[in-house]
Amino acid sequence: MPKQYRSEGYKTLIVWKRSYNFTIDIYRVTKKFPREELFGLTSQLRRAASSIPVNIAEGYTRSSPREYTQYLLIAKGSCAEVETLLLMVRDLDYISQEEFAYLDNSRQEIAKLLQGLINSLKH
Repeated sequence: MPKQYRSEGYKTLIVWKRSYNFTIDIYRVTKKFPREELFGLTSQLRRAASSIPVNIAEGYTRSSPREYTQYLLIAKGSCAEVETLLLMVRDLDYISQEEFAYLDNSRQEIAKLLQGLINSLKH
């Protein structure tokens, strides 16, 4: 983490870029969900996905590695929430098996990148 905050700093992180693009993918996929899910699974999945890059960005601006790590742990928890929601929407046939596989692979990669960043801040 830089000594002096630069707003573009977090945007250079691979994990932020991947999670940002993942969120865009989630928004695109959820556009096809049934209208009655707008305030249910659609909203919940969008919020959980967007929480990942948002918490990475917010944590980056914090003054200590410990605070930053806490935000990264929240982002990691959002990855787990997304996993459960993706399973639900797959099982409800709101997304295809191919869409599920693509999104879940992206989610797994983001979770691994987050864990790597968390580990690096602990040392």
